[in-house]
Amino acid sequence: MSDSEQTPAHISDKETRPAPTRRHLVAGALGAGIGALATETIHRMSPETHQETTKEQKVAPLQESRTSFYGARQAGIDTPAPAIGHFIAIDLNDDTDTQQLSRLLRILTDDAAQLTQGHAPIVDQEPELAETPASLTITFGFGEKIFEIANPRQKPPWLKPLPPFAQIDQLQERWSDGDLLIQICADDRMTVAHAQRMLLKDTRTFGTIRWVQEGFRHAYGSQKPGQTMRNLFGQVDGTVNPTTSDNSMEQVVWGKHPKTPAWEENGTSIVIRRIHMNLDTWDEADRIAREDAVGRKLSNGAPLTGEKEHDIPDLSATDHLGFNVIAPYAHIRRASPQEPQERILRRGYNYDLPVTDASGFSRHGETTGGISQSGLIFASYQSDPTQQFVPIQERLAQLDMLNTWTVPIGSAVFAIPAGCQENGFIGENLFKPSQP
Repeated sequence: MSDSEQTPAHISDKETRPAPTRRHLVAGALGAGIGALATETIHRMSPETHQETTKEQKVAPLQESRTSFYGARQAGIDTPAPAIGHFIAIDLNDDTDTQQLSRLLRILTDDAAQLTQGHAPIVDQEPELAETPASLTITFGFGEKIFEIANPRQKPPWLKPLPPFAQIDQLQERWSDGDLLIQICADDRMTVAHAQRMLLKDTRTFGTIRWVQEGFRHAYGSQKPGQTMRNLFGQVDGTVNPTTSDNSMEQVVWGKHPKTPAWEENGTSIVIRRIHMNLDTWDEADRIAREDAVGRKLSNGAPLTGEKEHDIPDLSATDHLGFNVIAPYAHIRRASPQEPQERILRRGYNYDLPVTDASGFSRHGETTGGISQSGLIFASYQSDPTQQFVPIQERLAQLDMLNTWTVPIGSAVFAIPAGCQENGFIGENLFKPSQP
């Protein structure tokens, strides 16, 4: 979970011209004009860029922090990860057809574009709650059913449940799979809650909620921009990530690597793993044991062979007795890429639920007794999960000391389509005539 080295996965229209959006139709019926969307955006830097903030750099006030919704790529992936992240899976109705799906995606696109700019959707009955965008990003992902309805020929070959990792998985249906993903991230909990309600109101005649996973990182303003988050084990989590300052983000996430091309231009994928962390038994391990399990120092995230967080681990180093300084079972060793393409972008969010009973360690792998029921919503972005995510997870499942305290209880894979321009909608390429 703390790794670094590329991701502990376990902690871990058919119309040729776009139709008018619902906003245009409603506005026309009301005889009301709609002003242009605000175009102010926050500077986009990659998550965990590790760049020091200069005296001239200032954090924008929450009520003014906007991230553009429209563009070639969806926001909420290579933009900085805000403090709050909600992930929602929707199951579409069995009788959903192409026309209904297109309508749903148009409605969601229109409302998401308004909300991210601090504007209330036309049907919003609490418009004041939309006035603080707080770096809000809304990102959509597609499960297998959407392709089956709209365009089976465009379904990526990797879009299916991950292979079973029998050594560690205790997956629950209530945290797994889904037809449509809505990812909502912002620096203000009220902003996220309101956006979630608005978007779920859009979906309620088209499907049902399968699951909602609510996560958090450090509060807005409590850390310097670009500082690596910590998970609830106290570990610095996500040290090694691709960035937008070099070509690594393009290769890892957007399919510019020859072995892992994107399923569509400016599209990518997300794997969501819900990782239960047994904090009660973690309390029984001393600091030396914890650092040995991870291969990093808890104080600053430095590898056991280095002094600073971003020092490159020396996996060949041995101590005076000839033992590896970074153990064979250490998380960062197991997560280290064995092939150039084995890299992912991680955006993890912690979760912490109320403890509701005292029945001990349940058969589903969750701690229901003790004093905590916590874990990590591990969101991994990559152009091809089969080539990038799965090999890392296989090594972690086979031998990773952190498995002593962690259990994957949820798993889902979604294709993330390209972004769109105004008057378009997310996923519109699926509804265009297929090329022969």
